[in-house]
Amino acid sequence: MDDKTRSTYFTFFNEIGIIGQLSRAILESRLPDGMLISHFSVLNHLIRVQDGRTPQDISRAFQVPKTSMTHTLAVLEKHNLVEMKPNPRDGRSKNVWITAKGREFRDQAIGGMDPDIERLSGLLAGIDVAALSEQLAGIRKIMDASRDEAE
Repeated sequence: MDDKTRSTYFTFFNEIGIIGQLSRAILESRLPDGMLISHFSVLNHLIRVQDGRTPQDISRAFQVPKTSMTHTLAVLEKHNLVEMKPNPRDGRSKNVWITAKGREFRDQAIGGMDPDIERLSGLLAGIDVAALSEQLAGIRKIMDASRDEAE
């Protein structure tokens, strides 16, 4: 690989990483005490891809050990944001279902970012964030498929 291509892609991923870190800090500052971005992220994932997933499916999606995801799910279950039900396909594993309270929590967390989004929308005037989001979603889909093929 030539140096220019390597540098371009490294810069691209580095900028996305920094933006991700800054946006997580904004969201986490708006979450209630005791709740972390990891908790919000699981709820958001279940709404985005549909709930009813196994803990193993979720841990694979987040690329974290199953034990870490089990802990995160236990916290969510303790707060009645998700519920675990027996998996009807095998009876041994469980499926994770987001509760109405979990959906409300996620929506309130997003709504809590309104002041930050208003401020940033003024600072980002002239950038087509909707079009950029579509492009990033396309890149995510390609990378997801590539990750799944590598497994």
